[in-house]
Amino acid sequence: MEFPRFLLGDNTDYPEAIFVVHTEFPRFIINLQDDEVEWLEDFDKNDEEELKNEAENLIQEASEFYDREVERYQE
Repeated sequence: MEFPRFLLGDNTDYPEAIFVVHTEFPRFIINLQDDEVEWLEDFDKNDEEELKNEAENLIQEASEFYDREVERYQE
């Protein structure tokens, strides 16, 4: 099964949360309400430097994805 790069997540136990799931490496879930990120990968020391460089861009892309989806719902 092929997944989109980003997915929206919702849970009534967290009514204020706005979850975006990144399905490609490095996989993560971000709560856009507080920018808390949960990584779904195990990283070694070699990965950490690359992750630092890429994380900011991926989090920005997740936020842009959410904004785009909200606009589409409002149309």
